[in-house]
Amino acid sequence: MVDKDIELMAHLMRRAGFGAPIMELEARLVKGHEATVDELVYPEEHGIPPIDESIIFRHNPGFEIPGGLPHNGQGHWMYRLINTPRPLEEKMALFWHQIFATGHSKLDNCNQMQAQISMFRQHGMGNYRDLLLRLAKDPAMIFWLDNNDNHKDTPNENWGRELLELFSMGQGNYTEQDVKECSRAFTGWTIAPKLPRMPYLRHLWEFEYRPEDHDDGEKQFLGHRGRFNGEDIIDIVVRQPATARFMARHLYNFFVADEVQVPSWLDKAPRDPMAINRIAATFVDSGYDIRSTLSMLFKADFFKDPSVRFAKVKSPAEVIAGTMRLVRDHQSPKPGIGLIGMETAYQGQSLLDPPSVEGWHTGHEWLDTGALVRRINFVADRVGDVSLEGVNDIIQRLSVKDSFTAEEFVDGCAHLMGAVHVHDDTRRQLIAHTEVGGAVKRGVSEEERTAFARRVGEMLRLIASSPEYQFG
Repeated sequence: MVDKDIELMAHLMRRAGFGAPIMELEARLVKGHEATVDELVYPEEHGIPPIDESIIFRHNPGFEIPGGLPHNGQGHWMYRLINTPRPLEEKMALFWHQIFATGHSKLDNCNQMQAQISMFRQHGMGNYRDLLLRLAKDPAMIFWLDNNDNHKDTPNENWGRELLELFSMGQGNYTEQDVKECSRAFTGWTIAPKLPRMPYLRHLWEFEYRPEDHDDGEKQFLGHRGRFNGEDIIDIVVRQPATARFMARHLYNFFVADEVQVPSWLDKAPRDPMAINRIAATFVDSGYDIRSTLSMLFKADFFKDPSVRFAKVKSPAEVIAGTMRLVRDHQSPKPGIGLIGMETAYQGQSLLDPPSVEGWHTGHEWLDTGALVRRINFVADRVGDVSLEGVNDIIQRLSVKDSFTAEEFVDGCAHLMGAVHVHDDTRRQLIAHTEVGGAVKRGVSEEERTAFARRVGEMLRLIASSPEYQFG
């Protein structure tokens, strides 16, 4: 059966990244859990460089400046998810994209969406207060939530409402008057005019503050009174205890175990209230530092507890990126990465284009009938392709033995897929299927070895179709 230490390492890499092939897990196991967490959270301090995108831009120049074509942006991001040496950095960009959901469907400017994701990537593990301020000045968010139509004489409440409801405090912790006062404070925070689309395609917007359009009058917000501007509002919001709890629950939901959907948080208690309290306390004590909070989370007993392993349904982005990293496909530029990026949309998660400001509904809602079939077929096609480097590595690792019992064969395949721990019922079914196929032998002739490889690919397909693989 699977070694418990490597099983924990696999759990960490599924949560803090997109999974890892067995060779990477073994190498990280030598370093140990805490050292690996430190490397993931502080990659620059451990000499891990960011991904070099120059080669992908040479082969796909549309990825660098996608204009109005979202599939270019999706292909670019998927290439990063598959190949980044800093997986947690990309995972955090995905985390903030889910919470601070902004969509191409309204912006019609993929360049601007990529600029926002780059901001999440660069600052997403920094200070939460600073990130909120950057978000408030982000042109994509300003346009998405209509703050460019938020004027001194005609306030627009869209940004102010979502800042409180979805980006910081959560429902039930503010009043309608607080929304109005918050919105007044962000009047004049807008976007500067940009050059027209033709003849040089799309151009990036820029943040612009127009003091003449700002309501400088006195405001009363969350029990505070003053002539607040937007930065003052963010300072007040971040200090609210509700904000720490709300963000703690988001971090738990994304990195530890599935919670109910966000609109139900007001009515449903957290799955693990003590874990939420500890995350919130670290968040506050660290001065709202995301890195410190993540470091504590990944080292905590509640994260290591076996009960939370495979307690999260993988998002389509996690399924696709994790599978491609496992089979080691598209690790260098080649045709088809744009289609791989678009695959997330077919599985229910169109990167760069969430369905609403609420983001995607996660957990078991990823698994509607059509999406489940699509994601199983996608994974099965890849892990069953014995020509792919990662799959061939699994075959070669298994080939050190001449023959296997059915139990050994199932356990060996699951282990080499990244220390997947299939539950007893699943394991019994896989063993029974193996026994039907007869004795498992490597063989010596080319024909026998080809047949062995085919059986390995078949077993990998079955494991990939199991709940344990589809859950993270």
